[in-house]
Amino acid sequence: MEAGIVGLPNVGKSTLFNALTAAGIASENYPFCTIEPNVGIVNVPDPRLDIIHGFISTDKVIPAILRLVDIAGIVRGASEGEGLGNKFLSHIRNVDAILHVVRCFEDSDVIHVEGKVDPISDIETIDMELMLADLQTVESAKEKATKTARSGNAEAKSRLVVLEACSARLENDQPIRGLEFDDPEQQKILKGYQFLTAKPVLYLANVDEDDVNGEGALVQQVRERAAKEGGDVVPVCGRLESEIAELDEADRKEMLESVGLQEPALAVVARAAYHTLGLQSYFTAGVKEIRAWTIPIGATGPQAAGVIHSDFERGFIRAEIFSVADLEEYESEKAIREAGKLRVEGKEYVMQDGDICHFLFNV
Repeated sequence: MEAGIVGLPNVGKSTLFNALTAAGIASENYPFCTIEPNVGIVNVPDPRLDIIHGFISTDKVIPAILRLVDIAGIVRGASEGEGLGNKFLSHIRNVDAILHVVRCFEDSDVIHVEGKVDPISDIETIDMELMLADLQTVESAKEKATKTARSGNAEAKSRLVVLEACSARLENDQPIRGLEFDDPEQQKILKGYQFLTAKPVLYLANVDEDDVNGEGALVQQVRERAAKEGGDVVPVCGRLESEIAELDEADRKEMLESVGLQEPALAVVARAAYHTLGLQSYFTAGVKEIRAWTIPIGATGPQAAGVIHSDFERGFIRAEIFSVADLEEYESEKAIREAGKLRVEGKEYVMQDGDICHFLFNV
């Protein structure tokens, strides 16, 4: 799972990246502090791993991971070459989701590239630049597809249908996100273009220390905007989270409690990113390792097994499954099996969040 952190220059992207990854990259008070994208790999906090480890001895515990990419600030006119121009586009195209950082705090000491703090205007600026960039891609692709379609090429005709639908949305100032096709081949074509506005978006409202729960008027504006889009908002105080990230576990807990927070932002952002992408976790547990695996919601047993190795999916026979709650109640896999609580599921089984699995396969 890879998410790109985007936003206008100087809204706190790199500060948040620092806090989430403890990478210590530059985060200064001037536009385009980030030029090349910074990449961080962070563990996704999941308390269920500790619960499982409490009952199953193992050599190591491996959580799911989230790959974060801190992308250069986008400015008005970026799609036409302003600022770093199209350079940032290639960085965004490769991510699965966009974490859009929006400034929701007033501070005269921190300059705003637009000269005022207006989160909705900031969002519209980014959205417009991404839509204009996508429109350029669509127009170029349409020209090629039209020429090929004239020869009767069926794939080109199908491609043209997809591009025309994308063009219609973009010309009406609508993102491609949400566009669906009944034809699986056309849906595959759409995905292949990696359009910027087709990616799911999670808004990170960068707040000050007095509004860590995101109850202020600026955050509410972002919430209303996200609700219309069917999206989510996570309030995060980048400055505070940067301080928390530098503390040891005991001091971190004390500081969180002092400001009314139960956990660092990483846990909240990771869960929200999972939700935005339609993902969930299942676990494998044994003496060598306890591990969380990331799968789409709705994945079947064979598809989940394929995340471990393609041979597991190809030769899938069945899955033996129990829950974290079962483990807490019976305290061992042996006791779960003896109590008849170990479920045997076949190829049609739809995985549930938190399943603990053993896969049987033959290739």
